[in-house]
Amino acid sequence: MASALTAAREKFHGILASKHTLSISPNYVASNADSSQKTSKEIALRVAQDLAAPIIPEKLKGQQAGKQLEEAVKDFLEDIFPAFQTLRPGNWIIENVGGNRTEYQISKYEPYTHLASLARAIENDRTLASVLGNSYEISPDILVLRRPESDETINRHQELVDTSSGQRAVIRQANQENAIVHAIVSCKWTLRSDRAQNARSEALNVLRNRKGRTPHIVVVTGEPSPSRLASLALGTGDIDTVYHFALPELINAVAQTGNDEAVSMLDTLVFGKRLRDISDLPLDLTV
Repeated sequence: MASALTAAREKFHGILASKHTLSISPNYVASNADSSQKTSKEIALRVAQDLAAPIIPEKLKGQQAGKQLEEAVKDFLEDIFPAFQTLRPGNWIIENVGGNRTEYQISKYEPYTHLASLARAIENDRTLASVLGNSYEISPDILVLRRPESDETINRHQELVDTSSGQRAVIRQANQENAIVHAIVSCKWTLRSDRAQNARSEALNVLRNRKGRTPHIVVVTGEPSPSRLASLALGTGDIDTVYHFALPELINAVAQTGNDEAVSMLDTLVFGKRLRDISDLPLDLTV
């Protein structure tokens, strides 16, 4: 009998296939392939076939595919991450905010509540706007949030806190009621150079503009090309890790191409701890 994590991964892939986020064209090009690149098409087709992707007349538009990936990742995390209470207890919220740009979402939560005031000040001051531009803006796709805890919960097994100490810690509901950003997840169905750069810029804004500890900063992608994965995954300092939507299937597909360069690059990413599978993400979020 499959574990809950394995079952959640299979459900995740099933949703991507059933909603045609992952699909195959009548001339056998997978929906996440670069149709102008032979290796990309070869790898993506093998992965899509392994995951039982359907053949459909026309693939989804890029924006719709990206939105559906966000929804699938959000549902996957909502299904499985809270189940790991033995490793990371907490009252968790998983929000897909990528489709809502009308509000500055992250400013509702710790440690970014101060950004709401900054945004208002910039709107009213052209000098500030010209100096800061959008360097403070953070527009995540998915937020993993933890609600602050009541003193009753904190003191359940032992009197740990009282009114004399811990009066500014954000985890205490007695001090503040905003949820706390535990992780920021960016979703990219495919990667082109501009998308990789956008993810890095966003990560740097997350790091620079916090008033507290840094949340997990991760990217989930369906990109089949090892070289394009490397454009985002290689290096350290901004993004924690890149997660592939089907890494074991990708490894098998790349090995079957016989392309030594692609095999070597993928090995570098995997064994260099820069690329992991979507099923690793819930466990990594418990650290």
